[in-house]
Order: sequence, then structure tokens, then C-alpha cells
Amino acid sequence: MGFDVEKIRADFPLLARTIYGKPLAYLDNGATAQKPRCVIETVDRLHREMNANVHRGLHFMSEGCTEQYEAAREAVRAYIGAGSVREIVFTSGATASINLVAYSFGERFIGRGDNVVTTEMEHHSNIVPWQLVCERRGAELRVLPFDDEGRLETEKLESLLDERTRIVCVTQASNVLGTRPDLRPIVEAAHRRGIPVLVDGCQGIVHGGVDVAALDCDFYAFSGHKLYGPTGIGVLYGKQEWLERMPPFMGGGDMVSTVSFTGTTYAELPLKFEAGTSNYIGAIALAEAIRYLGTLDAAAVARHEEDLTAYATQRLSAVDGLRIYGTQPGKCSIVSFTVEGTHPYDVGMILDKTGVAVRTGTHCAEPVMAHYGITSMVRASFALYNTRSEIDALAAGVERAVRMLRA
Repeated sequence: MGFDVEKIRADFPLLARTIYGKPLAYLDNGATAQKPRCVIETVDRLHREMNANVHRGLHFMSEGCTEQYEAAREAVRAYIGAGSVREIVFTSGATASINLVAYSFGERFIGRGDNVVTTEMEHHSNIVPWQLVCERRGAELRVLPFDDEGRLETEKLESLLDERTRIVCVTQASNVLGTRPDLRPIVEAAHRRGIPVLVDGCQGIVHGGVDVAALDCDFYAFSGHKLYGPTGIGVLYGKQEWLERMPPFMGGGDMVSTVSFTGTTYAELPLKFEAGTSNYIGAIALAEAIRYLGTLDAAAVARHEEDLTAYATQRLSAVDGLRIYGTQPGKCSIVSFTVEGTHPYDVGMILDKTGVAVRTGTHCAEPVMAHYGITSMVRASFALYNTRSEIDALAAGVERAVRMLRA
């Protein structure tokens, strides 16, 4: 399999748009990725031809949707290297997946005087759910810091772990700094003490992928919409031994075996954690996104994204007063920056008028902003369909913004 970026771009209809009369340069992939035509057509086809609730009907369409839904679960299992489909829970997104673990695991295993370890570079979705459970259960939240280059200080982890540590929660790749921490020593240090590890894989699964069996993490969460799939669908991988011991997160249809006013028994995994009508169309379309990615040369995609990141770093570093945050080798394709004498919002608004879409603000990672003593950044995040010419447009737009804002 080869890698032809222009051929790939042709698979993504939205990339042909113009914005304010300029060709769209979509560089906000860290927030959500665009969808290939095959994913869009899958959603459309299901709504037109095969829309019926899963696991509930004996009629043709219900059974057809159920079959495709469970096939999607198998596609996810194979894609992330899980051992069983019983370990694959469909959710509404990574945030829901992490909240599921925080609530369910927390109710069963976290008590007063216990502690939870997370890191300073986490997305709010891997901080706030743990704050909530710690407040509710009387536990302590401990934080592993990173240095000014964006390196997670994993050597300090041992000092945070003790006999009352109940779980360690860490990102596979920072959505602001691009840093990809070496997770193996983190997992090994936690497991030596019998502590499970949850990994936020939202960025990591897109840029490099994952083998959860090789990583040996206990939980892994990601969202479909960053992986070229639809919004509203996510995945929680959990080792079966943990999921069996955790109580359900929500109650309702599909997560029960029997119901009476004297007591309820729960469905087998993974349905125990899938209360209510699932986003079966989203799950099936996510499997189509995974199939699409399987047609590409993963190594070539990685090289392309590495080239884009290096080129963007080179071009942006030439702008007077521009600082890039996160300079660790091997970072994923995210470049976050500020420019002296300008505000990120103003830079982002001017870039938008030139057709360049970037993210501005805290990126749902206020502790990262606090680390550097700032309130916001501009973030350009690249995907497999982006090009050097789009980075040229980004650099030219930043230079234009600087001239205007400093005038």
C-alpha cells in the first residue's frame, strides 16, 4: 500500500470547501477529524435501509442491525488488540468512558483515605471525573507533573504511589503538547503494587494506534469522531476481571437479565454497561472508519504526519516572538503556540478569515495553561489528509496576524 495524500483528500468531501473565498485548511483535527465518504455513506445507508433497535427485535431489520453492531464490536476488538469482545463497551465518547470507570470503579474500590493518581497534562475529561469521585468518596487526587519541555516526569511516580493508591490515570498523547509519554514504566510501576491503570487514548489511537494487550493497561478510552468516525460514539476497553467486579454505571434497558420489584440481575458483559438504546449506527460507522484506515499504509501515514509536524515547527519557529509548547521528541502531530504581543483568540480569528481553521483557548486543559502561566494557546493539529501547502497557509496567516496585531 502506498500513500498519496491527494488521493486520500479526495475521500473526504468536506476538504473541498472554501471559507471566505479561500481554500479550507482544516487544522483542528485534535478536536474532531473529518469523515471519509465511506463513513458518511454508511450512516446514510443505515438510516435509509436498516434502522431498527438492536438486541430487542426478531424482525429482519432489528436482527440485521444487531449483527452489524456486534460485528463492529469485533472490529474494535481486533483494532486495539483486546482479547475478547466482552471487554469492549460502546459509549457516547471518551468522556463517557472515563466517567463510567470513575463512577463504577470508584463506587466499588475507592474509599475515604484512598488516593487516585493522574497527571498535570491531562484533558479535563481525565481530571474532573476523578475529582468528583474523590470528593464523593473522601479520597485524595495526586498529580504527576511535567517539565517545561512537556516531558512527563515519570521518575516521580513512585513517590506518589502507596498502599492506598487505587488507580492511575494517564494520557497516551497530550492534546495540547503532543507529548507521548512512555506508558510502559507507568503501567509496570502501578502493577507492581496491584494498581490498575486507565489510559486516555483519544489522541494516541489516532497517531500511532494501540495494542492494549501489549501495553497491559486495565482500561482504555477513546472517541470515534477523532478516528474519522461519527460523533456520539466512543469505546471503553476494560479487562474482563475488572469489568466483572464493577457495578453498572446506569440502569435501564439492555443492561439487565431479569427485573422485578424484589431485585434485578444484570446482563453479561459488555451489555451490563450499555444501558438504553445504543448508538448502533455510530458504532457500525466507526467500524467502517476502522476498515478505511486498514486500507492505508500505517507506517506511511505516520511518516507523513511526522513530516507535517516537523515542517510546521520549522515554519512557525521563524515567526518573531512565537513560542511552541511541547518540544519532546516523538510527539504526535500537534503544535501549540503563542506569539508575543498578540492574543491567541485574535490570531485564530484572523487565521479563520484566511481559510485556516485552528483551535484557540485552553483546549480543555487548564492545568497545562497554568503550568506555563498563560490563559490560552493557538493549536494546529494535523491529520493524514493535511498537506505542506496548508502549513504554508498557516504560517502566512500567523505572519499576517502578527503584522496586524502589532501595528
